Amino acid sequence: MYIPSYYRNENFDELFAFMQAHSFAIFASNGEGIPFITHLPFTVEKTDSGLRLLSHLAAANPQAKALAQTQEALVVFSGPHAYISPTHYEKKQNVPTWNYIAVHVRGNVKILHGKEQKRMVLEHMIHTYEPAYRTQWQSLEEKYIDGMIGAIVAFEIAVTQVDGKYKLSQNKTETERKNIVQALSHHTDPQANALAHIMNSRDSQNTP
Repeated sequence: MYIPSYYRNENFDELFAFMQAHSFAIFASNGEGIPFITHLPFTVEKTDSGLRLLSHLAAANPQAKALAQTQEALVVFSGPHAYISPTHYEKKQNVPTWNYIAVHVRGNVKILHGKEQKRMVLEHMIHTYEPAYRTQWQSLEEKYIDGMIGAIVAFEIAVTQVDGKYKLSQNKTETERKNIVQALSHHTDPQANALAHIMNSRDSQNTP
């Protein structure tokens, strides 16, 4: 991902929180001559050895079958985004652009074999997304759970690189950023509203 220096975010705690908050991500890996992409939920965890992502694919998914030959994968976490009109700038000679937040994570893929490892991944998902479901999950028949487990390929990614891009008009003047925040705040798109809130919060933190 191309990241000009003024858009780069190297605050690990902020990037970690962003990944957890936007954990339905794009999982990309290579196949035989073609790339594979699947939209998946992930759990994002800190471990003694670093950052770990957990998820699973349907066993029938061609990408799952290619994982055995996959060494490195890319996971893309994305957040609020919005069109930015050049009418918000002080100079007429400007063009439209797009503001957004994205975090790209690279890492080594390891398939998790066996019933217990697969079940561990599913239970991490339950704990992350709906802890209250655990009681119902534990009441299910083992035969049914075994069938579900047999239909997935579980995997973990040991993260080796995290790149955060926060394109939030940092290269514009204070007046221009205020114009953008005001416009996005009154937009009918909730994503634009969310982006305005983030921009305003970051500008407030950077104000002396």
